[in-house]
Amino acid sequence: MTVIADTPPPRLPVRDRQAALRESRGVVSPMLTRLADEHATGVLHREHGTLHLVDGRVVHAESPLAPSLGTLLTAHGGLDATAWQDAEDTADEAHLLRHGVTAGVLELAQVSALYDAAYFALAPSSTPGRFRYGGAHWLAAVHPVPVDDLERETLRRRALLRHIWPDPAIDGAPLVRADPVAAPAVPSRQAAVLARVDGVRKAVDIARELGRPAFHTLVHLRRLAAAGLVCARTPLHQDHPSDAAGDPYVALLKRVRDALEAL
Repeated sequence: MTVIADTPPPRLPVRDRQAALRESRGVVSPMLTRLADEHATGVLHREHGTLHLVDGRVVHAESPLAPSLGTLLTAHGGLDATAWQDAEDTADEAHLLRHGVTAGVLELAQVSALYDAAYFALAPSSTPGRFRYGGAHWLAAVHPVPVDDLERETLRRRALLRHIWPDPAIDGAPLVRADPVAAPAVPSRQAAVLARVDGVRKAVDIARELGRPAFHTLVHLRRLAAAGLVCARTPLHQDHPSDAAGDPYVALLKRVRDALEAL
C-alpha cells in the first residue's frame, strides 16, 4: 500500500440548497414526466446517459458513469462475454437464456443496471434533454419501470448519499487515500473498493473492475470519505515546470508508464 503523506484531508461538504429545494418538490425531469403521460416510446438523451421508454415506462438505461448490463452479467462468470456480445449484436433476449442466464437472473441484473444508469442519467445537467421517438429496446419486456417509481428511487438515492457524506466531489474525480495514522478497519466490501483507490481510478472505474453497480460503489466511497480514508484528487496546477516534477501523482503515472513500456 502506497501512503501519500501530503494528501490533504477531505474538504468539508457544502449543501446545495437549490438542489435540495427542487428535490423536496419531487422534480427530477419534467420532460421524462411528460413522456410518461404521453405513453411515449423512444430514447431520451441526456447529458450523462440515455433512457429507453416503451409506452411511457423506462425499459432500459445506459450511462458512461455506470457499468453496463453486459458488465454486470459477465463480471463474475455467469455469462461468457462472447455470448453477451452475440445477444447484443442480434438484439436477441432469448440468446441470453440459451447461454445459461435464467429469466430471474436476467431480470434482477436488468433492474439493477437500469436504476444504476438512470441515477446518473437523471442527474442535473447543463444541457437540455432530447427525445427521439422510435422502436422499443430489445430488452423492453424484461422489467419495465414506471417513471414515478424511477424518480422516487433516484431522489431516495440522492438523499442517502447526502446523508452519508454531502460532498459529491468524489463521485467523478480520481480518488486518493488519506491514510490516517490510525485508520479504522472497514468491512470487506468497502475494503475491496479502498484497495483500488490509487490516485488514478474514479468511482466508475472501480465499479467496473469489481463488477458492481456504480451507485453501490459510491455508497462505499462516501462512507470511506466520511471516515477520512478517501478524498478527491486535487487537480494539478502546473504554472511552472518544476511544479509537476515534485508532484507525487505525476511521479506515480510516470512509473506506471515506464513499467508498461518495459513489457
